[in-house]
Amino acid sequence: MDRFEGRCWLDWWANTSTLLGSVEVAVVITASDTGWDAHGRLTTDTVEDRDGFAFLCDQDPVFTLRFEDGSNVAVTAHPTDDHRRFTLTEYTGPARRSVEHHINLTQPQARLR
Repeated sequence: MDRFEGRCWLDWWANTSTLLGSVEVAVVITASDTGWDAHGRLTTDTVEDRDGFAFLCDQDPVFTLRFEDGSNVAVTAHPTDDHRRFTLTEYTGPARRSVEHHINLTQPQARLR
Protein backbone atom coordinates (compact mmCIF):
# COMPACT_ATOMS: atom_id res chain seq x y z
CA MET A 1 0.00 0.00 0.00
CA ASP A 2 1.45 3.35 -1.01
CA ARG A 3 -1.58 5.38 -0.01
CA PHE A 4 -4.87 4.97 1.83
CA GLU A 5 -7.53 7.64 1.86
CA GLY A 6 -10.85 7.00 3.51
CA ARG A 7 -13.17 7.00 6.48
CA CYS A 8 -12.10 5.49 9.80
CA TRP A 9 -12.88 5.85 13.49
CA LEU A 10 -10.66 6.88 16.36
CA ASP A 11 -11.78 4.75 19.32
CA TRP A 12 -10.70 5.52 22.89
CA TRP A 13 -10.78 2.52 25.18
CA ALA A 14 -10.73 2.84 28.98
CA ASN A 15 -9.89 -0.86 29.20
CA THR A 16 -10.32 -3.97 27.05
CA SER A 17 -14.11 -3.94 27.44
CA THR A 18 -15.09 -0.27 27.84
CA LEU A 19 -15.16 2.02 24.81
CA LEU A 20 -15.47 5.57 26.16
CA GLY A 21 -15.51 7.45 22.89
CA SER A 22 -15.41 7.09 19.14
CA VAL A 23 -15.20 9.79 16.50
CA GLU A 24 -15.51 9.36 12.74
CA VAL A 25 -12.53 10.73 10.84
CA ALA A 26 -11.27 11.07 7.28
CA VAL A 27 -7.61 10.04 7.05
CA VAL A 28 -4.84 9.99 4.49
CA ILE A 29 -2.05 7.51 5.14
CA THR A 30 1.01 7.43 2.89
CA ALA A 31 4.10 5.25 2.85
CA SER A 32 7.33 6.93 3.86
CA ASP A 33 10.96 5.99 4.35
CA THR A 34 10.35 5.57 8.06
CA GLY A 35 7.08 3.59 7.73
CA TRP A 36 4.03 5.76 7.17
CA ASP A 37 2.67 9.27 7.63
CA ALA A 38 -0.94 9.98 8.51
CA HIS A 39 -3.11 13.04 8.90
CA GLY A 40 -6.82 13.60 9.02
CA ARG A 41 -9.80 15.57 10.18
CA LEU A 42 -13.05 15.00 12.02
CA THR A 43 -15.83 14.24 9.52
CA THR A 44 -18.31 16.35 11.46
CA ASP A 45 -17.80 19.83 12.79
CA THR A 46 -20.04 19.71 15.83
CA VAL A 47 -18.97 21.23 19.12
CA GLU A 48 -19.77 17.92 20.84
CA ASP A 49 -17.43 15.88 18.61
CA ARG A 50 -14.65 18.47 18.81
CA ASP A 51 -14.96 18.84 22.59
CA GLY A 52 -15.16 15.08 23.08
CA PHE A 53 -12.08 14.51 20.95
CA ALA A 54 -10.21 17.28 22.82
CA PHE A 55 -11.20 15.80 26.19
CA LEU A 56 -10.01 12.32 25.25
CA CYS A 57 -6.74 13.65 23.80
CA ASP A 58 -6.12 15.51 27.06
CA GLN A 59 -6.66 12.30 29.06
CA ASP A 60 -4.45 10.11 26.87
CA PRO A 61 -3.81 10.67 23.15
CA VAL A 62 -3.59 6.93 22.37
CA PHE A 63 -6.51 5.73 20.24
CA THR A 64 -7.34 2.70 18.17
CA LEU A 65 -7.64 3.68 14.50
CA ARG A 66 -10.41 1.38 13.22
CA PHE A 67 -10.90 0.85 9.49
CA GLU A 68 -14.20 -0.02 7.76
CA ASP A 69 -13.10 -3.66 7.38
CA GLY A 70 -12.67 -3.96 11.16
CA SER A 71 -8.87 -3.97 11.14
CA ASN A 72 -7.20 -1.54 13.51
CA VAL A 73 -3.90 -0.13 14.70
CA ALA A 74 -2.92 1.69 17.90
CA VAL A 75 -2.03 5.31 17.19
CA THR A 76 -1.16 8.49 19.03
CA ALA A 77 -3.21 11.49 17.95
CA HIS A 78 -1.52 14.88 17.69
CA PRO A 79 -4.40 17.36 17.29
CA THR A 80 -4.15 20.92 16.03
CA ASP A 81 -5.14 23.75 18.33
CA ASP A 82 -8.77 23.67 17.18
CA HIS A 83 -9.04 19.84 17.48
CA ARG A 84 -10.53 19.55 13.98
CA ARG A 85 -7.39 18.22 12.32
CA PHE A 86 -4.63 15.94 13.53
CA THR A 87 -1.62 13.88 12.62
CA LEU A 88 -1.17 10.28 13.71
CA THR A 89 1.87 8.25 14.67
CA GLU A 90 1.97 4.56 15.41
CA TYR A 91 1.79 3.83 19.13
CA THR A 92 4.61 1.49 20.10
CA GLY A 93 4.39 1.66 23.89
CA PRO A 94 3.04 -0.95 26.29
CA ALA A 95 -0.37 -2.47 25.61
CA ARG A 96 -1.50 -1.70 29.16
CA ARG A 97 -1.12 1.84 30.41
CA SER A 98 -2.29 3.59 33.52
CA VAL A 99 -4.15 6.84 32.98
CA GLU A 100 -5.04 8.86 36.03
CA HIS A 101 -7.32 11.86 35.90
CA HIS A 102 -9.46 13.39 38.61
CA ILE A 103 -12.48 15.58 38.06
CA ASN A 104 -13.58 17.87 40.86
CA LEU A 105 -17.33 17.25 41.20
CA THR A 106 -17.93 19.69 44.03
CA GLN A 107 -19.70 22.91 43.14
CA PRO A 108 -19.14 26.25 44.81
CA GLN A 109 -21.71 27.21 47.40
CA ALA A 110 -24.53 29.39 46.13
CA ARG A 111 -24.35 32.91 47.47
CA LEU A 112 -27.38 34.31 49.25
CA ARG A 113 -28.56 37.74 48.23
